[in-house]
Amino acid sequence: MKGEMSIIVKTITKLIYGFIMVYGFYVIVHGHLTPGGGFQGGAIVASAFALLVVTYGNQGVNNYLKKDVFSLVESTGLVLFIAFAFFGLGVTFFYNFLANSGGLFGNPAIIGVNPGDLNTGGTVPIMNIAVGLEVLAALTVIILTMSAASEITKEKEN
Repeated sequence: MKGEMSIIVKTITKLIYGFIMVYGFYVIVHGHLTPGGGFQGGAIVASAFALLVVTYGNQGVNNYLKKDVFSLVESTGLVLFIAFAFFGLGVTFFYNFLANSGGLFGNPAIIGVNPGDLNTGGTVPIMNIAVGLEVLAALTVIILTMSAASEITKEKEN
């Protein structure tokens, strides 16, 4: 196959791909505690998918990365975001109804320095996850579309 990446590039991709994914999801989940959030983490995860496309080409990732699946993930993220925005509508749009309510994300936050408790954000972590899903899926669809268009252009030139 013409233009195939070297074994070094493929090996490094296999080594760092998982770390990029974990770091991206870390940024998404910790977005209400540290700099970052859904958009930034989603872009990091999408960059891991872009690395796969660059390393293995469009044909190499077509069996694993499907545009239809990512379109579904994107729609799920959007619906989740809008749903949680409307859930607080009894008070106001985007009301943080889970804050200080107990449970999974409702523990009260300590006044002063934040110790980094993930379960103190109310609906904010859920919104970050929804935005992260939407961004990672949308950017991946864009990457896959551009890769497919590039393949078609190369075939026409030859």
